Amino acid sequence: MGKIEMKETSQQCPILLVEDNEDDVIITRRAIEKGGIRNRLYVVRDGEEALNFLRKEGKYKDVPRPGLVLLDLKMPKIDGFDVLKEIKNDNDLKIIPIVILTGSGRDEDVRRAYTLGCNSYLVKPEKFEKLTETVMEIDQYWLKISRIPCV
Repeated sequence: MGKIEMKETSQQCPILLVEDNEDDVIITRRAIEKGGIRNRLYVVRDGEEALNFLRKEGKYKDVPRPGLVLLDLKMPKIDGFDVLKEIKNDNDLKIIPIVILTGSGRDEDVRRAYTLGCNSYLVKPEKFEKLTETVMEIDQYWLKISRIPCV
């Protein structure tokens, strides 16, 4: 019996990174570039900005809707848990996959994030090489294997 080949195609949906730590933004951006991910990356620095971006409010009125959100939990103004809750309670936004990418591996944070509706929970690796691998795995699963609702 012949081998079945699956063609990998990357969806070109924008990615929204919600991260307040500038070093983490720089490292994540480098990991995305090193991983060869061509999806446009938008970055917002806190939960309030994230919700404005997703709702296309104020200065974000002309941005595209992201196909995937990488969300940190510990942020100023509105934390990641509240952002996640708002997204998953909004009929227009709840279909966007939310991948928690955070420094916290606490069981209670993992449980709470899934209870609020996250699609995946990843703890940020400390080493750049491991973060690059993680980002490439996000790309592989969410943008190549899975079908996500790009708008």
